[in-house]
Amino acid sequence: MTFDSAGKLYIVSTPIGNLNDITYRALETLRTADLIAAEDTRHTRKLLTRFDIHTKMCSYHTHNEHHKTAGLIEKIQAGLKLAVVSDAGTPAIADPGFLLVREALAAGIEPEIIPGVSALTFAATAAGLPVDKFAFYGFPPVKSGRKTVFFERIAAEDKTVIIFESPHRIDKALDYISRIIGSKTSVAIIREATKLHEEVLRGTAEELSEQHKDRKWKGECVLVISKSSKS
Repeated sequence: MTFDSAGKLYIVSTPIGNLNDITYRALETLRTADLIAAEDTRHTRKLLTRFDIHTKMCSYHTHNEHHKTAGLIEKIQAGLKLAVVSDAGTPAIADPGFLLVREALAAGIEPEIIPGVSALTFAATAAGLPVDKFAFYGFPPVKSGRKTVFFERIAAEDKTVIIFESPHRIDKALDYISRIIGSKTSVAIIREATKLHEEVLRGTAEELSEQHKDRKWKGECVLVISKSSKS
């Protein structure tokens, strides 16, 4: 494969549910790129098909990014225009992307960021909790000891904290929040943001645990945690 002009790295935000949230700039970038590095090519194919985009793809995810990054950097240096996407939202925010950006910068390549939807900013806006300053902690660890330390660190924060969590572990997360941070801690659960069954639940950790104790949680979830609901 040969290229006609200088290579480029694009970090492209994609919708977190509603495909109509894609930006014109993101669509143009995906159309004109030589290659799209996708977290899951099957998932990204649905987006490309919706907008009649036929750019070649390769997989780039947590389990292969360490051995694929160097090769992609070499291709960019050779003139490749590479667009990087995650399954949803903005790459590098609890998704692959950081490693490629770091190595690109080290190689003298300035990434072009194509901004757009992020579950993080959606949750910060929807929660109804103070976000004049907040911390993002990503996904909690699975093992109990590390999870305890994780929530103890959140308890020590002087600001609102946003985390991602699997729907299968929402009950446990609320339990840890109640026990470690406090049962009266204000929590917002943002579920299936921008999708058909979008839902925002607000209350204390204790209230949400009681109200939804028999619920089988489904869908992508974000938790916003605040020890104070005052601005």
